[in-house]
Amino acid sequence: MFTESSPRRTLTQRVLGSSLVDLLTGPHGVDRYTEIVKPTWTLGEARAEVVGVAHDTPRSVTLTLRPNRAFTGFQAGQHINLRLEIDGRRVTRCYSPASSQHRADGLIELTVGHHDGGLVSTFLRDHARPGLVVGLDGVGGDFVLPAQRPARIVLVSGGSGITPMLSMLRTLCDEGHTGEVVFVHYARGAAEASYREELAAIAAEHPNVSVLHGYTRETEGSDLHGRFSAHHVDTTGAAVFVCGPPALVDAVREHCPDAHSESFVPPVFVIPANPSGGRIAFAASGVEATDDGRSLLEQAEAAGLTPQHGCRMGICHSCTCRKTSGAVRNLITGAVSTAAEEDVQICVSAPVGDVELAI
Repeated sequence: MFTESSPRRTLTQRVLGSSLVDLLTGPHGVDRYTEIVKPTWTLGEARAEVVGVAHDTPRSVTLTLRPNRAFTGFQAGQHINLRLEIDGRRVTRCYSPASSQHRADGLIELTVGHHDGGLVSTFLRDHARPGLVVGLDGVGGDFVLPAQRPARIVLVSGGSGITPMLSMLRTLCDEGHTGEVVFVHYARGAAEASYREELAAIAAEHPNVSVLHGYTRETEGSDLHGRFSAHHVDTTGAAVFVCGPPALVDAVREHCPDAHSESFVPPVFVIPANPSGGRIAFAASGVEATDDGRSLLEQAEAAGLTPQHGCRMGICHSCTCRKTSGAVRNLITGAVSTAAEEDVQICVSAPVGDVELAI
């Protein structure tokens, strides 16, 4: 038998991917058989094995993953849809890697911030162990560095928003970027300041990198005090990237309207005072509901259904399902789609009149 790193793997991949093997292993496909030998040994399904678990702060867990060869990589700042099973239920959440996109050993580092009551973050914090196998259900997002790296870059993060910023910083260092980089991170206090020692080491090794820490609940030990304000960092002539809680993103964008931004906190959508009152038919389940103005995902859950979902903010596409009739309104853009049949993200879509979904 061979390993994933064996020189024979390329030949074996060709054999396992042949039409004859596909015919012999139908209808399930070769992956359903090879995964019995090793869960990450798949040709078409990207998976990863947890090879390291660290608890560097009280409210986070850092996982190191070894992806299989079906995983095709990511750009710094993008997110990965992480899939796992918890109590027999398949769930998906999107997380941005903290590792460089050029990491030599190919490992992926994810730091997951714990959210009170969060199903996946609580499970990973309490139960993630080396050997756990997770699915990598795609990479997405346009929150990335421009191909032509700017001469001056300011990276601002808060809480778990540090991960895409650190990925960008590590990537720039691996590329030998010589332009000025200012890294600003906000945390509640020193105990929750992720990666503080590594950031200090990076700044010491790279004279073009400067690091500033801001604490929002402590007054000692930080470079900046309180929440973000315009005098904390000079953004003149810089490409500014910010990721964190909505309040931080809004504050940075008020000071720097052209900042590239991302937030991992689901938005709160305003429920209309007069919802359409239309009929929502969940055809596959035989369930119907009357529209109350909320997203289709929330209304499906209120009707007792458990549709697949992840980020709940229109990023990961895990909740996408088929609309077979009716019109929907995008809760982010306000755009209304009346196509007879289409795939819609039910976490950010609300019905306009009668709607039927294949759920």
